[in-house]
Amino acid sequence: MTAFRAAPPPTTGTTRLERLDCLARRATCALGLAMLAGLTLPAVATAQEGPQLNLQRIELTAGMHRIDAQVAQAPQERQTGLMFRKEMPQHEGMLFVFEQASQQCFWMKNTLLPLTAAFVADDGTIVNLEDMKPQTLDSHCSTKPVRYVLEMNQGWFAKKGIKAGTKLAGAPFIRK
Repeated sequence: MTAFRAAPPPTTGTTRLERLDCLARRATCALGLAMLAGLTLPAVATAQEGPQLNLQRIELTAGMHRIDAQVAQAPQERQTGLMFRKEMPQHEGMLFVFEQASQQCFWMKNTLLPLTAAFVADDGTIVNLEDMKPQTLDSHCSTKPVRYVLEMNQGWFAKKGIKAGTKLAGAPFIRK
Protein backbone atom coordinates (compact mmCIF):
# COMPACT_ATOMS: atom_id res chain seq x y z
CA MET A 1 0.00 0.00 0.00
CA THR A 2 1.32 3.42 -0.89
CA ALA A 3 0.74 6.28 1.49
CA PHE A 4 0.16 9.76 0.12
CA ARG A 5 0.85 12.89 2.09
CA ALA A 6 -0.50 16.20 0.88
CA ALA A 7 1.72 19.23 1.09
CA PRO A 8 0.62 21.69 3.78
CA PRO A 9 -1.31 24.69 2.52
CA PRO A 10 0.95 27.63 1.78
CA THR A 11 0.95 30.16 4.60
CA THR A 12 3.27 32.89 3.41
CA GLY A 13 2.94 34.97 0.29
CA THR A 14 -0.63 33.85 -0.36
CA THR A 15 -3.94 35.45 0.29
CA ARG A 16 -6.58 34.05 2.54
CA LEU A 17 -8.75 33.38 -0.52
CA GLU A 18 -5.98 31.29 -2.12
CA ARG A 19 -5.58 29.23 1.07
CA LEU A 20 -9.36 28.62 1.24
CA ASP A 21 -9.36 27.61 -2.43
CA CYS A 22 -6.56 25.10 -1.75
CA LEU A 23 -8.45 23.64 1.23
CA ALA A 24 -11.67 23.43 -0.82
CA ARG A 25 -9.87 21.48 -3.58
CA ARG A 26 -8.46 19.05 -1.00
CA ALA A 27 -11.88 18.57 0.59
CA THR A 28 -13.43 17.91 -2.83
CA CYS A 29 -10.71 15.37 -3.60
CA ALA A 30 -11.20 13.62 -0.23
CA LEU A 31 -14.98 13.54 -0.76
CA GLY A 32 -14.50 12.07 -4.23
CA LEU A 33 -12.24 9.32 -2.87
CA ALA A 34 -14.73 8.54 -0.11
CA MET A 35 -17.56 8.29 -2.64
CA LEU A 36 -15.46 6.02 -4.87
CA ALA A 37 -14.75 3.75 -1.90
CA GLY A 38 -18.46 3.68 -1.10
CA LEU A 39 -19.28 2.58 -4.64
CA THR A 40 -16.85 -0.34 -4.53
CA LEU A 41 -17.90 -1.69 -1.11
CA PRO A 42 -21.42 -2.77 -2.17
CA ALA A 43 -19.89 -4.66 -5.10
CA VAL A 44 -17.75 -6.65 -2.68
CA ALA A 45 -20.70 -7.30 -0.36
CA THR A 46 -22.95 -8.58 -3.15
CA ALA A 47 -20.34 -11.16 -4.13
CA GLN A 48 -21.18 -12.94 -0.83
CA GLU A 49 -24.95 -12.89 -1.39
CA GLY A 50 -25.41 -16.49 -2.43
CA PRO A 51 -25.61 -19.80 -0.62
CA GLN A 52 -22.36 -21.51 0.27
CA LEU A 53 -22.70 -25.01 -1.12
CA ASN A 54 -19.13 -26.28 -1.28
CA LEU A 55 -18.11 -26.53 2.36
CA GLN A 56 -16.43 -29.62 3.79
CA ARG A 57 -18.97 -32.32 4.74
CA ILE A 58 -19.02 -34.66 7.70
CA GLU A 59 -21.29 -37.54 8.64
CA LEU A 60 -22.94 -37.43 12.05
CA THR A 61 -25.47 -39.75 13.62
CA ALA A 62 -28.21 -39.27 16.18
CA GLY A 63 -29.06 -42.81 17.22
CA MET A 64 -29.94 -44.61 13.97
CA HIS A 65 -30.44 -41.36 12.04
CA ARG A 66 -27.72 -40.25 9.64
CA ILE A 67 -26.93 -36.54 9.16
CA ASP A 68 -24.91 -35.21 6.22
CA ALA A 69 -23.60 -31.92 7.62
CA GLN A 70 -21.64 -29.18 5.95
CA VAL A 71 -19.01 -27.78 8.32
CA ALA A 72 -18.88 -24.01 8.88
CA GLN A 73 -15.63 -23.48 10.77
CA ALA A 74 -14.04 -20.27 9.48
CA PRO A 75 -15.57 -16.99 10.72
CA GLN A 76 -16.89 -16.05 7.25
CA GLU A 77 -18.41 -19.52 6.80
CA ARG A 78 -20.14 -19.28 10.19
CA GLN A 79 -21.36 -15.76 9.45
CA THR A 80 -22.99 -16.83 6.16
CA GLY A 81 -24.23 -20.21 7.40
CA LEU A 82 -27.39 -21.31 5.58
CA MET A 83 -28.27 -17.82 4.33
CA PHE A 84 -29.84 -17.58 0.87
CA ARG A 85 -30.66 -21.32 0.67
CA LYS A 86 -34.03 -22.01 -0.91
CA GLU A 87 -34.06 -25.72 -0.10
CA MET A 88 -32.14 -28.35 1.83
CA PRO A 89 -32.64 -32.13 1.79
CA GLN A 90 -34.15 -33.49 5.03
CA HIS A 91 -31.07 -35.48 6.12
CA GLU A 92 -28.70 -32.54 5.54
CA GLY A 93 -27.71 -29.72 7.86
CA MET A 94 -24.85 -27.45 8.85
CA LEU A 95 -22.50 -27.93 11.80
CA PHE A 96 -21.04 -24.68 13.13
CA VAL A 97 -17.70 -25.22 14.88
CA PHE A 98 -16.33 -22.56 17.26
CA GLU A 99 -12.82 -22.31 18.73
CA GLN A 100 -14.01 -22.56 22.32
CA ALA A 101 -17.17 -23.24 24.25
CA SER A 102 -19.25 -20.15 25.02
CA GLN A 103 -22.87 -19.08 24.81
CA GLN A 104 -23.73 -19.19 21.11
CA CYS A 105 -26.57 -17.10 19.70
CA PHE A 106 -28.02 -17.31 16.20
CA TRP A 107 -30.44 -15.23 14.15
CA MET A 108 -32.13 -15.80 10.79
CA LYS A 109 -31.18 -12.73 8.75
CA ASN A 110 -31.27 -13.62 5.03
CA THR A 111 -32.15 -17.22 5.92
CA LEU A 112 -35.09 -18.41 3.86
CA LEU A 113 -35.67 -21.83 5.45
CA PRO A 114 -37.28 -22.50 8.83
CA LEU A 115 -34.60 -24.22 10.91
CA THR A 116 -34.02 -25.84 14.27
CA ALA A 117 -30.68 -25.24 15.97
CA ALA A 118 -29.27 -27.95 18.24
CA PHE A 119 -26.71 -26.49 20.65
CA VAL A 120 -24.20 -29.29 21.25
CA ALA A 121 -21.62 -29.85 24.01
CA ASP A 122 -18.08 -31.11 23.32
CA ASP A 123 -19.12 -34.72 24.01
CA GLY A 124 -21.96 -34.56 21.45
CA THR A 125 -24.80 -34.10 23.95
CA ILE A 126 -27.56 -31.79 22.72
CA VAL A 127 -27.89 -29.08 25.37
CA ASN A 128 -31.02 -27.42 23.95
CA LEU A 129 -32.99 -27.04 20.72
CA GLU A 130 -34.40 -23.80 19.30
CA ASP A 131 -36.90 -23.47 16.43
CA MET A 132 -36.11 -20.43 14.29
CA LYS A 133 -38.43 -18.58 11.89
CA PRO A 134 -37.01 -17.43 8.53
CA GLN A 135 -35.77 -13.89 8.03
CA THR A 136 -36.08 -12.73 11.63
CA LEU A 137 -33.56 -11.02 13.87
CA ASP A 138 -34.66 -12.80 17.05
CA SER A 139 -31.77 -14.27 19.06
CA HIS A 140 -31.75 -18.03 19.65
CA CYS A 141 -29.11 -18.93 22.24
CA SER A 142 -27.57 -21.92 23.93
CA THR A 143 -28.52 -22.38 27.57
CA LYS A 144 -24.93 -23.43 28.40
CA PRO A 145 -21.54 -22.78 26.80
CA VAL A 146 -21.12 -24.93 23.65
CA ARG A 147 -18.63 -25.27 20.78
CA TYR A 148 -21.02 -26.79 18.26
CA VAL A 149 -24.36 -25.85 16.76
CA LEU A 150 -26.15 -28.11 14.29
CA GLU A 151 -28.85 -26.52 12.12
CA MET A 152 -31.40 -28.79 10.44
CA ASN A 153 -34.73 -28.22 8.70
CA GLN A 154 -37.31 -27.23 11.29
CA GLY A 155 -39.13 -30.27 12.63
CA TRP A 156 -36.41 -32.79 11.73
CA PHE A 157 -35.32 -33.36 15.34
CA ALA A 158 -38.92 -33.61 16.60
CA LYS A 159 -39.93 -36.11 13.86
CA LYS A 160 -36.98 -38.32 14.83
CA GLY A 161 -37.68 -38.06 18.58
CA ILE A 162 -34.38 -36.26 19.16
CA LYS A 163 -34.35 -33.85 22.10
CA ALA A 164 -32.06 -32.26 24.68
CA GLY A 165 -29.89 -34.96 26.24
CA THR A 166 -29.58 -36.98 23.02
CA LYS A 167 -25.98 -37.64 21.99
CA LEU A 168 -24.70 -37.04 18.50
CA ALA A 169 -21.85 -39.19 17.22
CA GLY A 170 -19.19 -38.35 14.65
CA ALA A 171 -15.61 -37.17 14.30
CA PRO A 172 -15.96 -33.86 16.22
CA PHE A 173 -17.29 -35.66 19.30
CA ILE A 174 -14.64 -38.40 19.59
CA ARG A 175 -12.52 -37.97 22.71
CA LYS A 176 -8.90 -37.25 21.89
